[in-house]
Amino acid sequence: MTSSTTPPPVPSDAPGGRGPLRRLRARGRDEAHRTASPLELFFDLCFVVAVAQAGIELVHSVAEGHAGQGILDYAMVFFALWWAWMNFTWFASAYDNDDVLYRVVTLVQIAGVLVLAAGVSRAFEEHDYLVVWLGYAIMRVAMAAQWLRAARAAEGPERTTALRYAGGVLTCQVGWLGLLFLPEGARPWWFLVMALLEMCVPPFAERGHSTSWHPRHIAERYGLFTIIVLGETIAAATVAVKSGIDENDALGELLPLAAGGLLIIFAAWWIYFAVPVHGHLRSNRQAFLWGYGHYLVFASVAAIGAGLEVAVEETVGKAHISTLAASAAVTLPTALYLLTVWALHSRHYKRGITQQLVLPTTALLVICCTFLGHWAVLAAGVVCALSVAAGETLAATRPVVAADPPATSTDTSTG
Repeated sequence: MTSSTTPPPVPSDAPGGRGPLRRLRARGRDEAHRTASPLELFFDLCFVVAVAQAGIELVHSVAEGHAGQGILDYAMVFFALWWAWMNFTWFASAYDNDDVLYRVVTLVQIAGVLVLAAGVSRAFEEHDYLVVWLGYAIMRVAMAAQWLRAARAAEGPERTTALRYAGGVLTCQVGWLGLLFLPEGARPWWFLVMALLEMCVPPFAERGHSTSWHPRHIAERYGLFTIIVLGETIAAATVAVKSGIDENDALGELLPLAAGGLLIIFAAWWIYFAVPVHGHLRSNRQAFLWGYGHYLVFASVAAIGAGLEVAVEETVGKAHISTLAASAAVTLPTALYLLTVWALHSRHYKRGITQQLVLPTTALLVICCTFLGHWAVLAAGVVCALSVAAGETLAATRPVVAADPPATSTDTSTG
């Protein structure tokens, strides 16, 4: 990315005041007490409905021995969900004025994700992406409308940025029509091209002017969504274990799975929130890399829940895969999660080679647990718990020091 000027603090109208319609002006980056709104929390919860649908279909694909195709379909559907969520999150951080029109357009985006969720099973089973495309189109057109509204209230470089965003969003949406008309074999390649084009829109749009996203607000929003996806993972795994016990009276066989899965999820939460990451988000370059990397964080967390369901089905004899494959369905996404969280922000707050090696070593040991048969998930959970204990012990003997100072409105570097 090229250098651009971080916008100065912008006095913002207090959300909830001055009538039902207000100018959609940029909020100040140094605004105090900036937290997630009830609308944003509602937005997240509705998105997790679609994430859960994608996880259910991934379970079916892996349990039936079609892991390769299932993972590919999951990656494509999850990208649509993650990208729409991320675009709204960063826009809201900069422009949320909470007036009536803003709320209505946001609710339209929520309706879009529910339409997308309704098409997930058809996308997996029949490779028919019409409903998924329609739901995504609703969300993206609504997002473009928000940017056009921001452009109307802005001028100069800020207006140019908003118009670039709106044009990029709409252009890419037309490009996604290829998934409806191209031969099935060409669709993964077209998806890759379109995904890359989508991710190029923000760096292109913010050349010359950076939107006034709020570091603490962004860090909180990502953290909240991580918590919600972790909660969905626990819920899905709990239902799977309960079904296995009720239908097959397999308490003894499922108890190690339940204990191991719970340890993994608890450790995943602990590791993610071990450090305050907002101080690292000082520029667009840092923030974009961090934000984009969360595709793997969110996808791997959701995949852990799917993997636990697969492991339960294999244990009770419902899955047509080996114990090794069922174990890998849990350990591989767990290892991916650990490595991604370390790469995105944990490493920026660790000091010394010992602290830096904790999570990469844990990921390697979790992968090794794959080969322990029916004890693989429990062993992986114990390894993750020991990783948390090791990290806390090292932090107590050598205090964690922030790698970057808190973000300020005077930081002008984007790379």
